[in-house]
Order: sequence, then C-alpha cells, then structure tokens
Amino acid sequence: MGFWQSVLGRSRPKQANLDALFLVPSAAVTLETTLGLRPTGEGAVCFRAAGGAAFSNTQDDVLRLLRSAPDAPEVSVSQDDFGYTWLVVDRTEAEPAAGPVDVGGLVTDLHAVNTSLEAEGFGPGLLCSLVPFADTTGRRVGLVYLYKQGTFYPFAPAGRQQRDNLTEIQVRDALAGELPVERELSRWLAIWGAPGL
Repeated sequence: MGFWQSVLGRSRPKQANLDALFLVPSAAVTLETTLGLRPTGEGAVCFRAAGGAAFSNTQDDVLRLLRSAPDAPEVSVSQDDFGYTWLVVDRTEAEPAAGPVDVGGLVTDLHAVNTSLEAEGFGPGLLCSLVPFADTTGRRVGLVYLYKQGTFYPFAPAGRQQRDNLTEIQVRDALAGELPVERELSRWLAIWGAPGL
C-alpha cells in the first residue's frame, strides 16, 4: 500500500488465489481417511448476477464451455432465496457407477467458472465456491472457498437453520495443514439451501 492510500484510508482488496481450489483433491483424501467424508460429485459457484447483455453472454459462454467437454458434467443455474445465483456442476453422472468421484475434474470446472467471470470483469460479484462431502450416515459438509478472502471454511448443516459446529471444527482441524483455512469464525457464513447440502 502506498503512502497516500494509507493516509486516505484506502486499501487494495486482497486478490483471490483461485489456484487454491486445486488443493481440494488432496484435502478430499484427508477428509475421507480421517472423518469418513467423501466428495458427492457436485460443486457450485455462488455469485451475484449482474444485469445486462454482457453478463448474460458471459454466463452462456461458461455454460457452453463446461458442456462442450468430452466428459461433460451436468451443469445448471439456480437462484436461492437470498437472490444469489448458483452455477452447479454435477459430475455424478459423468463418473462410472462404482468408481471414485473425479475431484480434480470437478475443481477444474469450478476454477473455469471463477476465472471466466473474473476475466470478463465480474470478479466483484463472485462470493464463494462449494464442494459438498457426505458420509455413510448422511451427514453433509460443504467445503466453502471464499473468493474475496482466498480461504476455505467448513459448513455443516444439521437440520433447519442449525449447524453442526463440532463437525465444522473437526474438518477445520483435519485440513489446517492442507488448505488456507479462514481463521475468522465470523466469516464462516451459513449458506442455507446451498446446492448439494
């Protein structure tokens, strides 16, 4: 930060490190071995959609890009109760029935969505990316990447408007050495109704 920015109280926003998403496959192995949580095969990017033709064209380009791959996942767009848009990537149909989920492919898809929106100037509207995990009991946990912070946190819903804080702390502790984990608990926002959770 320069002298005048500091005097005037201006600071540059932290740049997102989207390459941190590529740490998720390794984290997925850790979650499976330590907590029995496996990736569901779904993932999503949440953003505030902008108005106008430029954004609409960019979103259409992203959808066309994802759907054009030889092993193309199912891709859909939905809006939540709070007015945010979720672009959902579902690789469960693209995977062999008995085989493991291709977390690397899923993360590559999510990275492509983020970088495409960012490259077209819509980065400020990006909120988070989500990779859901589940265990054999039905417990679900979302690994959430905060775009503006460049960090991850776990979100574990446990019923209507309730969280499983113990599971969230266990996931945080298990991944502390593998991912840039968000230290400020106040940023561990509840994402009720998120796809896959």
